[in-house]
Amino acid sequence: MVRTAQRVEDLVSEDPAMADALEVVLDRSEDGTVAWADVSDSLTSGQWGRLIEKGLLEDDGGEGFRVTDPDAVREGLESDVESPEIDEDSSWSKYDKLAALGAVGLFAGYSVASVRNAIGRTIDIFLGPVDAMLPFYAVVLVLALFTGLYSTILQSNLMDMEKMGKYQEQMKEIQQRRKDAQERGDDDELEKIQEEQMEAMGDQMGMFKEQFRPMVWIMLLTIPVFLWMYWMILTRTPTPESFTMPLVGTVTWTEGVLGPLQAWILWYFVCSMGFTQIIRKALHIQTTPST
Repeated sequence: MVRTAQRVEDLVSEDPAMADALEVVLDRSEDGTVAWADVSDSLTSGQWGRLIEKGLLEDDGGEGFRVTDPDAVREGLESDVESPEIDEDSSWSKYDKLAALGAVGLFAGYSVASVRNAIGRTIDIFLGPVDAMLPFYAVVLVLALFTGLYSTILQSNLMDMEKMGKYQEQMKEIQQRRKDAQERGDDDELEKIQEEQMEAMGDQMGMFKEQFRPMVWIMLLTIPVFLWMYWMILTRTPTPESFTMPLVGTVTWTEGVLGPLQAWILWYFVCSMGFTQIIRKALHIQTTPST
């Protein structure tokens, strides 16, 4: 009995649709015996073959098959672990939407001088004293540390890692079922899985929304800082000073060091990525789901 229940659990874990197939077989069996004609309207030939292959149906010596230990089959179905359920309510709050609108509006500062100057002068009220105390390369380094810290914290707090893990687990399950069906040559099951994949496109959109939610807040806070640095380079230093960048050498802030990428942008991104990794390790902050 235990082995039969375990076989049922293994079969359903490989293909959850087999649970419904077993339910149909149990309902339509008479004295534990069932024929293909009795269930052909509800089961695919591949599912019928899998039940025989797994030893859950045994030839009774006549025209039908006998269900192997129906009580054990029911026990296996009752103990089956269902596919992960995902709470579909992943809509953004009104504050998230306002943050997204604000971030999009701030992008205008990169191309509109009046917007850039207004933001630069405003942020300079807070960052000007820091710039007065430190050389500009150190100011960029401090800003990279600051932005890396709040970016990591926002990702950790605003992204639902449990929900993200469920999205990934669901997709892995569908992929595994598709692989098993291909190995069996079960065209009917492949067609069914294809329909499930199309329905899962909505779940993928939900996962994208979960991933992008902290990004709008990060951009809302980071774009003004980035625009201040841009404003400083263009306005406060008519003749850009030079500094020594590791692996590059002595360059000016506006000099292209990686194709069109200017030195100040590369310096900021290198510092930001480095500090972000250190902060995640130091604070044990996870920004990717575990399944």
